[in-house]
Amino acid sequence: MEQEFYRTRTKRAHKLDRSHRPLTRKRLLDATTVVVPLALALILRPFPSPAQTPGQPPDTMAARVEACTPCHGNQGEGTSDVYFPRLAGKPAGYLYNQLVAFKNGRRKYPPMNYLLEFLTDPYLQEIADYFASQRAALPANAASDVSAEVLQHGQTLVQHGDPSRQIPACGSCHGSALTGMEPGIPGLLGLRPSYISGQLGAWRYGTRTAKAPDCMQQVTGRLTEADATAVAAWLATRPAPLNAAPAPKGAYVLPFACGSEPD
Repeated sequence: MEQEFYRTRTKRAHKLDRSHRPLTRKRLLDATTVVVPLALALILRPFPSPAQTPGQPPDTMAARVEACTPCHGNQGEGTSDVYFPRLAGKPAGYLYNQLVAFKNGRRKYPPMNYLLEFLTDPYLQEIADYFASQRAALPANAASDVSAEVLQHGQTLVQHGDPSRQIPACGSCHGSALTGMEPGIPGLLGLRPSYISGQLGAWRYGTRTAKAPDCMQQVTGRLTEADATAVAAWLATRPAPLNAAPAPKGAYVLPFACGSEPD
């Protein structure tokens, strides 16, 4: 009977794998590509849960967003990876807009697209509210390996823009302290130059977009590659201000309409 049991199980296994091929590294990686994002989505998904029992993690937002922490840090403060941004303390409206953009494919990064695809918009707002409430300290400003001339060019663009090319100062939208403004304008501090440069390039080439009028795409379309490099390099050298919180809504007037910032 024992032999018959194993023969039956073997036949069933062969039906499940009609190719009868061994589980190669490639097939395992292919399976992981599908399973891991789905598992993460289940971790984040807002299922109602029974009362907590000993040995179970608490049913809190902090526990649910642990799937985010390998890339973005325990409190959204960022990690050593230069391509993953800080989330902590950014305006909730901005974070929500980005989560929706990843969910809808407006922003393209497969792990994020998979992770958020089946989450509801109200739940995305809860995630955004959680990270916006975190007050992790900004990292120490980074030393730059570009020349003094490049840094000076970046500072000029950030603080004054270039009126001859209709490029507004970064500070005119992101605030003189570069900490952003509620509810939808992000701060620019605590980000590494590779990330900033990558996002500027994504807007310049249309692979990252926002609601119309897409003011960032309009502005970055007038930047050269050298401009983007200089802006990213100078921003990454900025020390943390005494108050890194975004400015209150209406603290200053934007130079033009921006679709991602509510009226």
